[in-house]
Amino acid sequence: MTADDLIDQFLDAAWAEQGLSENTLSAYRSDLRIFAKWLAGKPLLEVDNGHVSAFLGSRYDEGIGSRSSARILSSLRRFYGYYIRENRISVDPTALIASPYIGRPLPMSLSEADVELLLVAPETSNPLGYRDKTMLEMLYATGLRVSELVNLKFEQVNFRQGVLRVTGKGNKQRLIPVGEEAMSWLEGYMAQARKAILGERQCDYLFVTHRASNMTRQSFWHIIKRHALTAGISKELSPHTLRHAFATHLLNHGADLRVVQLLLGHSDLSTTQIYTHIANQRLQELHAKYHPRG
Repeated sequence: MTADDLIDQFLDAAWAEQGLSENTLSAYRSDLRIFAKWLAGKPLLEVDNGHVSAFLGSRYDEGIGSRSSARILSSLRRFYGYYIRENRISVDPTALIASPYIGRPLPMSLSEADVELLLVAPETSNPLGYRDKTMLEMLYATGLRVSELVNLKFEQVNFRQGVLRVTGKGNKQRLIPVGEEAMSWLEGYMAQARKAILGERQCDYLFVTHRASNMTRQSFWHIIKRHALTAGISKELSPHTLRHAFATHLLNHGADLRVVQLLLGHSDLSTTQIYTHIANQRLQELHAKYHPRG
């Protein structure tokens, strides 16, 4: 089998067994192809830990960051772990390789004042602006991933109870409450703006474009950046900025960490705990500002 055949077989199994997203599968494919190219013809199932170590060393020499190398090593571990289970190889060439050390960065968030500026930036007098406003309100109210938001369909929304049913990573479902403000905008969008955008056409997705289809993650990311510019927000943003703000602001106002974990759809509490560092930073800032001996 060629390197591409081996990679495709692994990805098919990963999708069937774990229900991984297209984005995750695409990242695995890219990482494995980079390694296969570096091997310059050496069969993927005939490498040892020396090859993997040399590969990671070459990336270091090229100035590639440790975070990228750690991710590609993770992809290799999964790949060779699969072929160990399939009895295609007897020794995992990544088993003795230490992961590059990476500090865990705090996610970029926005202050509550910045969020308010962003939420009022879209021009709601036109259908597309009303749609953008509704999407931003929904992101901040629910902590959805951008990919989850743009792929929302009618059947996932219970308007009477004000909740969403979302299928996240690993095909795990969760129920998320939607606040009154966001639900009000969603109902207004459904009654007016959505119909104006679609005309006589039909679409199952909640948030639509003039092409009568759902929006891509990349398109909505550009929309967020445009409205942030309008709002005068100079901070560096990411597609998950409002998701991070959702979690941080909940914790700042006293929410339980495990509740935030459930709302975000994190399988591991340690993933959610990073937000407590942001909340703690905020507490320290408040102490320094207001305590007489701060």
